[in-house]
Order: sequence, then structure tokens, then C-alpha cells
Amino acid sequence: MGPTSYRTIARDGEVEIEVKRSRFRCTLERVEDEGSARAVVERLRKQHWAARHHCSAFVLGPDAGVTRSSDDGEPSGTAGAPMLEVLTGHEVSDVVAVVTRWFGGVLLGTGGLVRAYGDAVRAGLDEVGVLRRELVVEHALTVSHVEAGRVDNELRSRGVHVVDADYAAEVTLTLGVPATEVAALGPLVAELTAGSGRLREVGSRWVDALG
Repeated sequence: MGPTSYRTIARDGEVEIEVKRSRFRCTLERVEDEGSARAVVERLRKQHWAARHHCSAFVLGPDAGVTRSSDDGEPSGTAGAPMLEVLTGHEVSDVVAVVTRWFGGVLLGTGGLVRAYGDAVRAGLDEVGVLRRELVVEHALTVSHVEAGRVDNELRSRGVHVVDADYAAEVTLTLGVPATEVAALGPLVAELTAGSGRLREVGSRWVDALG
């Protein structure tokens, strides 16, 4: 099994820093795929058309398996790479960072640019915060009408999230369980239904974890 949790930004946001009269505005947004990340870059390029550079970095996937960065005309390795380094250092994924730079007339040199672009992303992450996402595996549990109410209450009291209940010839409860706790669900259901409940996995999804 792959990752069961990962970190991402708590919200979208932006923050601006100034270095020797150059303005560096970092925009951070949650994204789910490469197309969405590139769309954010293009939107900001149009929005801030007078800015000289729109440097970017993004990390995608629960395993942070996709990483890209762009210097957008800055000297090679002075913008996108340090931005990406900050994102990976904070262990966040499903996020794009765009730093829009308005040139202030003073050359910063390669070391100055590396620091400025990295500092802009660090300031952005401090502003928006970080949260954890966890993988929830959904199961359908089929029980009789006689048992449904009791089983529903017992599951909730044990901390199992009952997402939905469908009343037909039998009752199907949809349960959401963190991937790390799936192994305990079968024995729990067997205990609560004396072995009569039928449990099957029906899907999974990522959710923002509370706390």
C-alpha cells in the first residue's frame, strides 16, 4: 500500500516580501494535477503582466512523486530550484508556488536571488499553514433492519464514521475508515453482528484530517 497520509497547505494565499526594492509576491494554491498547477502560473502571468518574472515550483501526489520548477528567465537554478527545495523541505504536496517578481533596479546576484525566492516561499507557507490529509477507505456493510440501528450506534460509539445509510430489503451502511485502521474493521463488524454482517470495500478518498 502507498502513503496513507501526507501534508499540504491549509488554505490558498499569498504574501509579498521586498528585497533591495525588488518585490517578490508568493502565491500558494492547492492543486491536484499538473494541468491545474500550470493554469495557476498562466493566470498570474496574465494578472500581473507588468512583472518581469513568474517563477514556479510544484509538488503533486500523496507520495510527492511529481515535482517541477521553472526559473522563468532568471539565471538557471536561482529561482525554481530553491522554491522547490522549500516545498520539499516542508514536506508539502498537492501545492503550486508562484513567485512573481517586480524588478527594483538593483541586481541581487545569484546568491541573493536564491535567498529571495526561497524566503518568499517560506513566508508564504508561514502565512497559509499546513494540514494533514489522510486516506479514508469506504466500506459497505449490509445488515438486517432489526440490527441496523444498534450496529449503527455501536460503530459510531467506537469512532467509526457512518457516511450514509441506505434502507432497502436490507440496510447498507457506508463506513469511512482511515486506511491505517482498516485491519480492525472486519473483526469489529464480526463482533457487533455476530458474523452476520457482510462487509465489502467500495472505494477510497483523501480527506483533510481534523486537528
